Amino acid sequence: MLLRNGCAGRILKSGSFRSMSTSWWKHVEPAPKDPILGVTEAFLADPSPDKVNVGVGAYRDDNGKPVVLECVREAERRIAGNLNMEYLPMGGSIKMVEETLKLAYGENSDLIKEKQIAAVQALSGTGACRLFADFQKRFSPDSQIYIPVPTWANHHNIWRDAHVPQNTFHYYHPESRGLDFASMMEDIKNAPNGSFFLLHACAHNPTGVDPTEEQWREISHQFKVKGHFAFFDMAYQGFASGDPERDAKSIRIFLEDGHLIGCAQSYAKNMGLYGQRVGCLSVICEDEKQAVAVKSQLQQLARPMYSNPPVHGALVVSTILGDPELKKLWLTEVKGMADRIIGMRSALRENLEKLGSPLSWEHITKQIGMFCYSGMTPEQVDRLTNEYHIYMTRNGRISMAGVTTGNVGFLANAIHEVTKSA
Repeated sequence: MLLRNGCAGRILKSGSFRSMSTSWWKHVEPAPKDPILGVTEAFLADPSPDKVNVGVGAYRDDNGKPVVLECVREAERRIAGNLNMEYLPMGGSIKMVEETLKLAYGENSDLIKEKQIAAVQALSGTGACRLFADFQKRFSPDSQIYIPVPTWANHHNIWRDAHVPQNTFHYYHPESRGLDFASMMEDIKNAPNGSFFLLHACAHNPTGVDPTEEQWREISHQFKVKGHFAFFDMAYQGFASGDPERDAKSIRIFLEDGHLIGCAQSYAKNMGLYGQRVGCLSVICEDEKQAVAVKSQLQQLARPMYSNPPVHGALVVSTILGDPELKKLWLTEVKGMADRIIGMRSALRENLEKLGSPLSWEHITKQIGMFCYSGMTPEQVDRLTNEYHIYMTRNGRISMAGVTTGNVGFLANAIHEVTKSA
């Protein structure tokens, strides 16, 4: 068979055409496996009946099963069949965004009343961060982003792929399993004036270590002195302590001090809407005119990326937050999830202490949120996997959502065995 090349008017044999096309991607190497998703893959491949997965970043009940909140089920019942499948605007659901801003900035926020916030629906927290990273690159092209050490690994990928230069600042103190506040403050002071900083609003991932209210006030003050811009990633509001207002305290402190901040919000964790990809990006502006301009640019960035956000999850969120009874149910359910995590922290610590561990495990109950930064070494984590079929990321991060009353004793014993000679 012969093929005619229309441009050059040449006749090519089909075999040579095929060899040309297959060589296009010859140079592509397999991408490295995601360290978190790889844990789940290994867990699923393990035939052991005693295996335990404490690597997954998704809530589980005390039987280790995924949970769909009753408020979500009720919202879905209400919206089923009542709406068409038309596109949302590029900025997403106006109602969902309105309710989301109230959650972050306060029900009676003057910023909302004065229309000083540019906000768009985003593809969960990841999408919100990526939109902001692209916005930062386009409108502050010479800036870099300061990212805490450690942080959620995908933060580095997001700002890297947006071509924003990265720097880091001290955050975690390995010896105390707590916050390295002094070094953090030094880094904030030493950064060039007007630097961008990525901050976790609550339940820092992966460490579970948050500044105290007093420390947040000091951080905010120093940001004011230096003219830094704070971008908050708030993936766990309500799910950290069980109280959305308490979990937004860091943001409220910055607002009290007059900062113009950015914020990424997600409903993956606190409503269990992992697969729906519902989130919001908001940027506080000087006035309404500036907010209109910023929102238009955020929408312009979204247009070639995904055009419009999905509708179903946004409808679920706006239905729950917009109805007083459903919102009350959600607050009860999210507190129940947070309380179970807090209870498992206490149980794990108690079990380790009863085993006579020579180490201090106080940090397990001092940390907050879904993750516990255990302090175990990669080699100790490898032993947990190889000898006890317990799966977690090699940095020693335990997903407390995977800990249950049924496996906490087994988990504590295994941790004790691999750490007692440390």
